[in-house]
Amino acid sequence: MTIASQPADQSLVPQSQRGDWTWEMVSMYPRQGDWTEAEYLGREFDGLVEFVDGMLEFHSMTTFPHQDLVAALYKLLDRFIGPRSPAEVYFSPIRVRTTNGNIREPDVAYIQASRIVDRKQPSAGADLVMEVVSEATRDRERDYHIKREEYAAAGISEYWIVDPQARMITVLTLQEGRYQIHGEFKPGMIASSIRLPGFTANVAELFGMTTG
Repeated sequence: MTIASQPADQSLVPQSQRGDWTWEMVSMYPRQGDWTEAEYLGREFDGLVEFVDGMLEFHSMTTFPHQDLVAALYKLLDRFIGPRSPAEVYFSPIRVRTTNGNIREPDVAYIQASRIVDRKQPSAGADLVMEVVSEATRDRERDYHIKREEYAAAGISEYWIVDPQARMITVLTLQEGRYQIHGEFKPGMIASSIRLPGFTANVAELFGMTTG
């Protein structure tokens, strides 16, 4: 990996002491805003890290209830798609290129095979993505607003926002370059897809998996 921001004069790097940050290691990596795609893809991370505008965006560590929901959504969608479709269903961490060179890792993604040129590289967008919203304020802002705009700009035709705190699934469909709300589905309702006619999720059953 290219060391993009390492000071030419290493004497400028403070010598770390016990209790300090390990400044010598910090100086080995690019500053936020200076990361390249190659540098991002060439490094393994502990946890979910996305590449946005030359920066690394670190997400909160997932919980067991969060993973229960992701697993349930993946199983529902994968079972619906079946083995004969020219598309596949994936779950995080799976890298998807969106806009302006950004790379996201949606919790669940339905991706046409034609979008995957090199299976070792991020896909060229997706056809349907799902995000399970975490409790942190910054995570909710990202899923409800930032990713909504970004996924729409990337031409992803459908976006499911699955919110265990609100006990609601919001299904957004792309119309003329912007997402419109197809439905806000709560317990007692059946969430449905426009992109994949016939695909549904029982909201009460889905969120029931996260209780206790």
